[in-house]
Amino acid sequence: MDVSVNSPPALRYGFLLLPRYSMIALSSMLEPLRMANQISSRRLYDWNTLTADGRPVAASNGMQLIPDAGVDGAGRLDMICVCGGLDVRLAGDRKLLNWLVRQSRQNVILAGICTGSYLLARAGLLDGYRATIHWEHIAGLREEFPSIASTDELFVMDRDRYTCSGGIAPLDMILTIISQQHGIELAADISEEFIHDRIRTTNDQQRNPLKLRIGLGHSKLVEAVRLMEANIEEPISPDELARYVDISRRQLERLFRKYLNCVPSRYYLNLRLIRARQLMLQTDMSVTAIGMSCGFSSTPHFSKCYRALYGRSPSWERRVPETGIVPDTLVTDGGSAE
Repeated sequence: MDVSVNSPPALRYGFLLLPRYSMIALSSMLEPLRMANQISSRRLYDWNTLTADGRPVAASNGMQLIPDAGVDGAGRLDMICVCGGLDVRLAGDRKLLNWLVRQSRQNVILAGICTGSYLLARAGLLDGYRATIHWEHIAGLREEFPSIASTDELFVMDRDRYTCSGGIAPLDMILTIISQQHGIELAADISEEFIHDRIRTTNDQQRNPLKLRIGLGHSKLVEAVRLMEANIEEPISPDELARYVDISRRQLERLFRKYLNCVPSRYYLNLRLIRARQLMLQTDMSVTAIGMSCGFSSTPHFSKCYRALYGRSPSWERRVPETGIVPDTLVTDGGSAE
């Protein structure tokens, strides 16, 4: 590997591992750095793994890595990647938050991957920035930190704050960073090595749009679902929904039954309950406040609907550890909503 005196110094990246971090997100962010060095035959990047106190923490899959150092021994870094996963609201004490604030004052780029953005938000380091987080946590981020311009984009690079969703999305963000620093040719070569057929951009969404799942020829159905998603707190009636998309209510119900196996009111109810569960697990909002923010006029009705979908009451939800699992598809029985 070329380490001649004429080569610029390697950029130093630190990966801060929070308890129960996502190992796939970490690997997706770190491995392209190794491959960049290998393909270029130059030492473009150095990296180390960090924990708050220098002791190992378990990833969400139970595996543990021996970190290189605690944050106090991290040394000078060009970028710090906060690697989150499950139970991120329990991670990080005031000392760790203060350390991140000090790093920001030294012009270090701060990145949050998977749910790591939440810790940056708690430290006040995303105020006034555009930012994203894993899709399961977007609702909670918006409720708890309204000063952040949160988005559902795959990743966001806003000035000196980089945020990214989970899974393999960090691969796309770091390839974008590498292309900016060392050219698109190197990034494309790395992508090819990892059998990654396309480097996704910030224009890509975290989840497959509904139109990709049901086909492009059902724009009325897609438009109706978008209206539902945009009106969780104040639900639109079926008649209003049909009028907004310019079809009859019977036509709307026929589309939902054929392609989503339920009536519009059931689909809408489940959307609201999924949002409610996200808020239940990710915020300190009261059950009553969550019910109201998801369009339920009374707490008893909210609790009844919640129990029907999840098999437990909203209050019980907070007594059990977060699993990190939120339904990605709406399982219905084809019936009407309660």
